[in-house]
Amino acid sequence: MNRLIVSIIILFTASSAFTQTTSTNVLQGPEAVQNAISAGATATVKNATRLFKDKDDLTSVIMVIPAGSVVNVLSADSAFMKVEYEGNTGFIYSQHAEIDKTPVPGNRAEPAATENNRDNPSTVSRPVEKTRAGRYEYLERKYGQSLAGRIYSGRIWKGMRSEMVKDSWGSPRKINKIISNNVVKEEWYYNNTVLYFQNNTLVNWGPERD
Repeated sequence: MNRLIVSIIILFTASSAFTQTTSTNVLQGPEAVQNAISAGATATVKNATRLFKDKDDLTSVIMVIPAGSVVNVLSADSAFMKVEYEGNTGFIYSQHAEIDKTPVPGNRAEPAATENNRDNPSTVSRPVEKTRAGRYEYLERKYGQSLAGRIYSGRIWKGMRSEMVKDSWGSPRKINKIISNNVVKEEWYYNNTVLYFQNNTLVNWGPERD
């Protein structure tokens, strides 16, 4: 009888310890992510993505962040990450970036020169200001000062040529083309947004339908 009572007590104690351990592990998941973000977490962009000024307005594009770029994560949920990149703060799709396991102090967008690239200026990252200035100067030479500012900020408007849209939003993930007589209609698919072109001119846009 005594042995039976002792066995029951041991079994109950072990079960309680397991339950506490499991609960602790479950609670540590989201908390660990938030701690990482609080400690200055970074994320690596898996494929080119747009940086939105307002996550509820898909036309409020600030710029297109290239694939492989490293951004500073300010907050995150299942749909969007609030990030900082090249001095701009905005939102990107969470599925387009992966939070780095070990945050690295400093600006990882500018890796230090190594023995392999120290003597090759083309492989060393330029300062952020120069990189941004270089892109603006390119757009200004191509389109003029007025249009360059709008395209550089990631805006679109009706009447844009298709090449201007690419310079503003980057290449679409899919294009549907319909040719009828002398009219060429195209549908450019970005994330949750479709742009409609007629003879290489943007005529409209709207949400992507399932």
